[in-house]
Amino acid sequence: MTDARETGLPFMKMHGLGNDFVVLDGRAPSLSPGPALVAAIADRHRGIGFDQLAVIGAGEGDADAHLTFYNADGSTSAACGNATRCIARHLMEETGKSALTLTTARGRLQAVDAGGGLTSVNMGAPQLEWQDIPLAEAMETLELPIEGGPTATGMGNPHCTFFVEDAEAVPLDRFGPRYEHHPLYPERTNVQVASVIAPDHLRMRVWERGVGVTLASGSSSCAVAVAAARRGLTGRHVRITLDGGTLEVEWREDGVWMTGETCHVASGVLTAQFLAGLR
Repeated sequence: MTDARETGLPFMKMHGLGNDFVVLDGRAPSLSPGPALVAAIADRHRGIGFDQLAVIGAGEGDADAHLTFYNADGSTSAACGNATRCIARHLMEETGKSALTLTTARGRLQAVDAGGGLTSVNMGAPQLEWQDIPLAEAMETLELPIEGGPTATGMGNPHCTFFVEDAEAVPLDRFGPRYEHHPLYPERTNVQVASVIAPDHLRMRVWERGVGVTLASGSSSCAVAVAAARRGLTGRHVRITLDGGTLEVEWREDGVWMTGETCHVASGVLTAQFLAGLR
């Protein structure tokens, strides 16, 4: 950070359906932001503001890049589907490639240009066993012993999905934190409320752990699609309408594929004055 404090730190602002990100390119030199920097950038009044911060690192082995994700509260997340799609689109435009391999704490992820400005990412196989999600004790994950009988799913991060008659009617700002910290989830959880519109269409709203209410969430969308298919509410290919737009999710044999729009909003520089305030 010594050089960055003197010269500034470049960043990109991106979003996928309003799920917004600050992206730092840490490939040269390598960059690992500390909690103070993450929290300062996350401040929507004194910083930039984001749902997640992502750092692009050098690719491992034959991978095109390695991605690391941070929540707005400074905690890390192994997966962030919309940020992965946004960065994949950026790297495709940078390299001219139409297919990429990205590594994350979740594992190796494939990304492809789906045409029409859309980007698809394979978020990997869902984690369906209690110890992999993880939950605090052994139990079936299809319907948890919680009021409302939610479904637990892991997508590299934990999820708790409630199927309700009307997702719009749920006071998510109160409902979400109640279950984010439920004792069955030792690492906290993302919380979704979803309504079935049709066998291939879901309406979903999300509370992200460490963030709060967000307009969209890629990993949450994947988790909801998997949960709905497991419960026989939909097929394995669904359209999910979120507050910020629509994603297509398909649970295939090789993993859960998510397709949608991305937007590179702006590129800028965090100034030396801003960074000096972190001392």
